[in-house]
Amino acid sequence: MYHQTGNKFLLLKRFMNKDLEHLKLLSIGFYIYAGLTALFACFPIIHLVVGIAMITGRMNEGQNPPPPEFGWFFVGLASVFILSGWALAIASLLAGRFIKQQKKYMFVFVVACIICAFAPLGTILGVFTIVVLLRESVKALFERQNFPQFGNTPPDWR
Repeated sequence: MYHQTGNKFLLLKRFMNKDLEHLKLLSIGFYIYAGLTALFACFPIIHLVVGIAMITGRMNEGQNPPPPEFGWFFVGLASVFILSGWALAIASLLAGRFIKQQKKYMFVFVVACIICAFAPLGTILGVFTIVVLLRESVKALFERQNFPQFGNTPPDWR
């Protein structure tokens, strides 16, 4: 047990610096994850182009042209994958920003839970984020509780 005020201060400062370092790394991880997600969400554009070609009749040069219904299927499925991938990328980008700013705790927590479904990178990042966010000291940072030893505001790394 630490009975002296100075020792408590040093212990608290060490834990806060560790939390801030973890949050900074998680923020960078979310930015990288958002970029990769946006990139991979562009791959179905190939299917979108093929579907549009089927609908407009550009693929009718062969003996048995595909029916336009297949084109609509390609367009619909590709659109869903592209839009949902971009939405996840935007949510991940915002989560990284909110981690850096230490606000919107619940949004970051929900995004971390969602990206756990996308193995392996999303699972790793999501689990680490959940573990860090469940710490009481990190919750205090997000809630902007009073820290008199730091001038009533938590230390900042922005």
